[in-house]
Amino acid sequence: MADKLVECPGDAKHLPSTSPTTTTTRAWPPVETRSRAPEFYGFVAWTSTYILFVVYLLWAILPDDWIVWFGVTWYPNREWAILIPSWTVMAVLFTYFTYMTLALAGTPAFDEARSITDDYTIYPKWEDGRNAYLESTKPGAVPELYDIPIGMVNRVLYQRPRGTHLTKDINRKEKEL
Repeated sequence: MADKLVECPGDAKHLPSTSPTTTTTRAWPPVETRSRAPEFYGFVAWTSTYILFVVYLLWAILPDDWIVWFGVTWYPNREWAILIPSWTVMAVLFTYFTYMTLALAGTPAFDEARSITDDYTIYPKWEDGRNAYLESTKPGAVPELYDIPIGMVNRVLYQRPRGTHLTKDINRKEKEL
């Protein structure tokens, strides 16, 4: 690959294109065009988090004499070593509980029409006594976009044809066995 590199001004080398139809070259190594600031800030945040956690553990675990020996003359009471994590855990649990309660409070009851429809429902207009749902079943018809009422869905899915009864189905299945 080194014999395919083309010399160019500066430190960069150019690679010829691998496509047989183009003659463009690419600079190697690639030129850096984006900012590296997010990487720097991420590293600083990651390092700071670990340093603060170690300082917190040292403050919570070490005896008072050792902390004074390090030159720290004032530090918070040790009860905060337990209170801060406890309050944090309770705040997170309270947040989950609050969101769950708000979601349940905003959910309509099963017997309300809002549980199966909303304000954006589109029903067809009944013009000249024509049923828009039946119009779309004709051969070559392009159906328009409508919501189907729940009553019609239930009739299609769950209504038994006339003359059939549950006992006839059970007797037929028993005979097949």
